[in-house]
Parts: sequence; structure tokens; C-alpha cells
Amino acid sequence: MRILVAYATRHGATAGIAERIASRLSADGIPAEAHSVTDVDDVALYDAVVLGGAAYMAHWLKDATTFAKRHQQELQNRKVWLFSSGPLGNDAVDKNGEDVLQSARPKEFSELQTLLQPSGEEVFFGAWNPDTPPVGIGERLIRLAPASREALPAGDFRNWDAVDAWADHIAAELKSGSEPTPGSGASGPAQAG
Repeated sequence: MRILVAYATRHGATAGIAERIASRLSADGIPAEAHSVTDVDDVALYDAVVLGGAAYMAHWLKDATTFAKRHQQELQNRKVWLFSSGPLGNDAVDKNGEDVLQSARPKEFSELQTLLQPSGEEVFFGAWNPDTPPVGIGERLIRLAPASREALPAGDFRNWDAVDAWADHIAAELKSGSEPTPGSGASGPAQAG
């Protein structure tokens, strides 16, 4: 069995999550490798795929969505899990009482549930370093605003225990050979901490 953990990242935080998932799956006895979606041409080489991308303004990075649609046929014939990273901070609930991770679920996940019927999905907290060079015009414009440094909390908020627990859940599912209900969203815990 060979697992692909494909990811789309802008500043590297999502790549770090993907690498951690691949490492944890391998430690659990499931050979896995992490690659950028832009470096993967053939999904047929893998038995299952974990696909992740950073989310900005409730949208998954376009490269992740493009990858999912380009490889739709192959992905429909494999177990697939989706993940996203992006919310910043340590608060599990926002000022309106909403679960931060649920409200950060990328809008593209609803369409991908129909197209790919993934075995599960998860949203993880991300990381942001205000000193990294901006990528894209949107980031450049935001950085011009005087209050932009205070608008987003800086730091690494990735919850490695949640990432490990989700990877362990995937490994257990792959080892058991169980067939989850497509689109069930079965996933491990992802709590702030």
C-alpha cells in the first residue's frame, strides 16, 4: 500500500502538516509520501490520497481544487481524505460562539464531497509570520494597510496532537480495510491547544 499526501501551500505551514501526516502514517506502518500538488502527475501510483490545502477567506487554494478536479476519475476509485489549514489563534470558538474550525471549512469541500465522496475531512489551525514576503496581490494589498499586522495573530497555531490523531485515524481505517460511508466526514479530533 502506498499513500500520497498531496498539498497546496502558500507559505509552508500546510506543507508542514502534510509532511507530518505522511511521517505519522509511515510510522503507523503505512508507507506515505508528501508532495506538492504541482509536483504530482500520476495519482494511479498510489492506493489512497490525503489532499490538503491552505484556506484563505474560506476558500481552499486554487491549486488544491484544480488537482482534485483534474484527477477526479482516479480519486473516485481510491480512498481520499481532505484537509485544510488556515484559522489563526488559539480560540476554539469565535466572538459569536461559532466553532472556529467549522466556520473555516473551505467552501469547496461541499462540491468535493459530491465529486470525490471522501472518507473524511479535517480543518487544522495554521501559522502566519508577518515578516514573510507576501504572495499574490491580495496579500500585498492587505500588508499596505497600517493595521494589518494587528489584524491577524502572528504565530504557529498548528496543533500537532490533532494532526497526529487524524493521521492515526486514517492509518487505522486503512489497516482495517473498512469502508466508511462516503461523505461521512469521519475524522479525528482537531481541537485548539
